Amino acid sequence: MTDPTGRSRQPLAVTSQEPGATQRPRRSLQARLTLFYATGIYLAGLGILALVTIPLTGLQKTTAAGSATPGVVTGAGRGIDPQQLVIGAAFALVLLIPIAWAAGWYVAGRFLRPLRAVTATAKAISAGNLDQRLDLGEPTDELTELGSILDDLFARLEASFTAQRHFVANASHELRTPLAGLRTLLEVTLADPDADAATLRSVCQEALALGEHQERLVQALLTLATSERGVTNWDAVDLTAIVGEVVDSHRDQARRKGIDLTEHLAPAVTAGDPRLIGSLVTNLIDNAIRHNNSGDRVEITTQTVGPQVVLAVVNSGPVIPDDHLQRLFQPFQRLAPDRSGRRDSYGLGLAIVKAVAEAHRATLTTTARAEGGLAITVRFMRPDLAPPRSG
Repeated sequence: MTDPTGRSRQPLAVTSQEPGATQRPRRSLQARLTLFYATGIYLAGLGILALVTIPLTGLQKTTAAGSATPGVVTGAGRGIDPQQLVIGAAFALVLLIPIAWAAGWYVAGRFLRPLRAVTATAKAISAGNLDQRLDLGEPTDELTELGSILDDLFARLEASFTAQRHFVANASHELRTPLAGLRTLLEVTLADPDADAATLRSVCQEALALGEHQERLVQALLTLATSERGVTNWDAVDLTAIVGEVVDSHRDQARRKGIDLTEHLAPAVTAGDPRLIGSLVTNLIDNAIRHNNSGDRVEITTQTVGPQVVLAVVNSGPVIPDDHLQRLFQPFQRLAPDRSGRRDSYGLGLAIVKAVAEAHRATLTTTARAEGGLAITVRFMRPDLAPPRSG
């Protein structure tokens, strides 16, 4: 094809496929690998055949005159008949073709078996089966290492989708009541023809209080969802410094309630997300103060014990049955609802603690004290035992 100036023009390449357009036939990777392996096997066989047949051309079979004994092969003379040698070599080469192809197909299939497992599992996961894993097993090589990395990726994707579903469900459940209350408050006020400036001001203050409550609730839900999604950056975290800051920020709250807040802080350095660990410490101490009796105590301890970095929070308070401990770590579970009508607690504190501990692969132990209250211990790992720091 030429343009008006007489120069030839190349047709434009089409990069997109229209519906119904003819697509290229898919080239099988196993067929290409089979051709590669079969060629190598065939060339190797050809070389071996050459090494065997070339020396035979210099050998001669001789038999003494009048002797009935078999011939003796010597190293001198005209050698073996070239015609017979060519026929034998040709037959061997023809026989080597299917052998090389079969061996190449088998080797390629064995090599591609882990990739087929990866493909099948990826298809299943893309269809919504997020709990499925590759689990390639042995032997340990580059493909099984890739499978392990993909399993970790699939686990993080599942945790992320699960956290998203929980966030949507929890947010819709918990925000429905305050939003309905806010709407009712505004509708009643607007429907009152005798509402004066003082009434409107009071309603606005109540609306602001409801808005602040919803803002704190959404922030708690976001922290919970972020914790359930897992840790991506593993940084060195000075647990002692974080606990000290949180304790100082809660002294006024403890003083107003008459709680004796004491700490025993030994050096403790772990690894993880500083912000999430800060949320864990804050919720533990806030829970210990909020659900305590006036005049009682809260003890916070940090220390390093062997390969573990330990954070312990012990508080007094009402007696909690052992069969209720698991409920404490579920979202929006309140064992003792506030009869005053205030909703300062959302039932998310210990759920956030559990999610952060699981994200950091820490061990969470909870014991109901016989005299009342809880003893909660979180055992983190030392920085040198944590996963590599992400870029």
